[in-house]
Amino acid sequence: MKLRSELAAVSRHLHDRGWVANHDGNVTARDGARYLATPTATSKRLITDRDLIELDPKGKVVGAGRVFGEIGLHLAVYERRPDIHCVVHAHPPYATAISASRGNPIERPFIAEALVSLGPRIPKLAYAQPGDPARAALAPWCELVDAVILANHGVMAWGADPEQALLRLELVEHLARIAVAAAPLGGIEALPDAAIAPLLAARAKANIGRAADRAVATAAELLGAPRPVVACAPAPHAAVPTIAPGGSPAELAAVVREEIVRALGNK
Repeated sequence: MKLRSELAAVSRHLHDRGWVANHDGNVTARDGARYLATPTATSKRLITDRDLIELDPKGKVVGAGRVFGEIGLHLAVYERRPDIHCVVHAHPPYATAISASRGNPIERPFIAEALVSLGPRIPKLAYAQPGDPARAALAPWCELVDAVILANHGVMAWGADPEQALLRLELVEHLARIAVAAAPLGGIEALPDAAIAPLLAARAKANIGRAADRAVATAAELLGAPRPVVACAPAPHAAVPTIAPGGSPAELAAVVREEIVRALGNK
């Protein structure tokens, strides 16, 4: 089966690149109503298509094998992103160094191609205990971005297929390595603000990531521009854009969704 072979190849690639050690990391793929997953307590170096386990829609094992404890993080992505069919979690050294340090120099991608591929932000989530707390911390971001740094926990990336998910994780590590190399030279210099909107437009045109349809709103927030609000009319002399309660359902849904995600993220 092609998907099994691709998933096993991604698993071995993580070990070959030095992005996992011991039993670190995990990879899953959506296969219809079920999932394929790397088994727990097994080196990614040893994974073949025969070693992958099958899970039901709730993440319970179908047949033999044991699932890894972080399966809830993967399910959080799948539940919120019907366009996603693979999730990869690993500990690539440079990005994991950022996850275990006090800053995030790659939060705003500083290379044009990276911003198109990953979007305007690579957030670093606050540390959360494994299980429900970690899942709750990740959930609000699943629809907004395509990769996250988990504080003291490495990187997660997702994509439409195993190749795209792996490439996104690879790109996060590439950016992290550049940022570390740039630190003695004065650190990273961000892309100019004027470059962001055209790059996000290119991302949206390429239909990269479900966040593409909200890229402009995300960019405005990053740049400090006022966010649209739902109101009958703007306040006198206010520069805040408004959307009428009887306006476009899609626009209303986008504003409400953003506010819910922002509220959850600030908890």
